[in-house]
Amino acid sequence: MSGGLIFHDGGGGAVARCTRCGAEAAGPCARCSTPVCGDCCVLTEGGARVWAICLACEDRGGRSLRRGWATVLGWIALPIAALAALVALLAWLQSN
Repeated sequence: MSGGLIFHDGGGGAVARCTRCGAEAAGPCARCSTPVCGDCCVLTEGGARVWAICLACEDRGGRSLRRGWATVLGWIALPIAALAALVALLAWLQSN
């Protein structure tokens, strides 16, 4: 295995190799960014765009990106909810 290294093929520029099998890579994994070929990846489900995910990442978390989107929404929604609760508490304290 090449370990995701970039090799030079004599006449052209750098060629990225698949981390898993060593074939010419089609692109990076959407989760871990390692180069993968078309045979060593699966396509995502549940997103607006289709992304390629390497087989190792699929084994760890499946091919859905929903958990990632839930994390992003949590980072946005929790501070907003905390601020709304703080404003409601201050409004209640001021009226008393």
